[in-house]
Amino acid sequence: MKITKIERLHADGAWRTLDFLKISTNEGIVGWSEFNESFGGAGVSALIDNLAPVLIGKDPRNYEAHVALLYALRRQASGGAVQQAIGAIENALLDVKARALGVPVYEMLGGPVRDRIRLYWSHCASYRVSHWKSMGIPPVRTLDDVFAAGKEVVARGYTALKTNVLLLGDDDPRGHIPGFARGDSFPELNPERYAVGAIKDQLAAFRQAVGPNIDIMVDLNFNYKTEGYIQMARAMEPFNLFWVEIDSRDAKALHYIRSQTTIPLASCECLFGRKDYRPYFENQSMDVAIIDTPWNGVAESLKIANMADTYETNVAPHNFYSHLATMQSAHFAAVAPNLRIMEFDPDMVPWQDELVTVVPDIRDGHMYLPTGPGWGTEINEEAIRAHPAKR
Repeated sequence: MKITKIERLHADGAWRTLDFLKISTNEGIVGWSEFNESFGGAGVSALIDNLAPVLIGKDPRNYEAHVALLYALRRQASGGAVQQAIGAIENALLDVKARALGVPVYEMLGGPVRDRIRLYWSHCASYRVSHWKSMGIPPVRTLDDVFAAGKEVVARGYTALKTNVLLLGDDDPRGHIPGFARGDSFPELNPERYAVGAIKDQLAAFRQAVGPNIDIMVDLNFNYKTEGYIQMARAMEPFNLFWVEIDSRDAKALHYIRSQTTIPLASCECLFGRKDYRPYFENQSMDVAIIDTPWNGVAESLKIANMADTYETNVAPHNFYSHLATMQSAHFAAVAPNLRIMEFDPDMVPWQDELVTVVPDIRDGHMYLPTGPGWGTEINEEAIRAHPAKR
């Protein structure tokens, strides 16, 4: 079997583009993966195009050898967008090999340790503040709307939700994400009193809506420095959170934040490869290591999870993408023994289901493993053409 073509396809995702990679072979077997260029990965497509020629004519089933070669070719600029390009190629190669064997990817990687995966509703209320018009989803403008969103989580069978800091109650409802240069408190990244008050009000509305038995998480992203994370975490402690999610480039600072709050801490979704994760494990920086499987590649992600397990640390996939990436993360979640929970975005563009041949099987807040070969789904190229990316 030989690789004959590596190409990219892009679909409209409303406020972002949904990106897919296709690897074709001379035996008619095709492998797919989803990557992401809209959020933090500008230039990934160009890097994929640059790396692709070295794989044409090679046997796609030797994915470890190909990943080692691609990494060596870009060793002096490893990580970042380079790793995202390599991860996209790795995942499509995994799909090819599993399809050639006639098995799901998880069988090829050791077999599943679970047949269903607990999900949490991610960006709950968040997208409904910032992207509701373009996505065609209900708007959130007030705390009453937050309460209603919490009720919807329960009604649809989810047992956990994650939200972001939202500034509501005025004429400009918005997300509070200064770490990404959007809105208030940039570039200082200080824990302003209004933001502390806003998250307390928001969590009170969610907790009242969902009751004591639904888990709630808050993602603070890169929005503060060490002092601010501690202040925000302490303000949220009365709401019995499942975790607080914090991004920090300093493993020791993250360990210190963890030591100053009673809330479990999740982190590391923006890291690349075992070498990036190692200092965080060595410093016991977090309770849950979040791993982005499109960025790292599922095979590399499992190696990170195995490393985490030696430090008594659980893992969770970073999965705010569309259905194909959800399938990729599910195969990772099926095999990793130290899984905590899996991220999922129910709020998506209305044509998301059309983009794949098999949609994820989600019931009662859990995803059941796909049983088809490869990822268990493929991209519907007709639907991609019907919803072209708006770059």
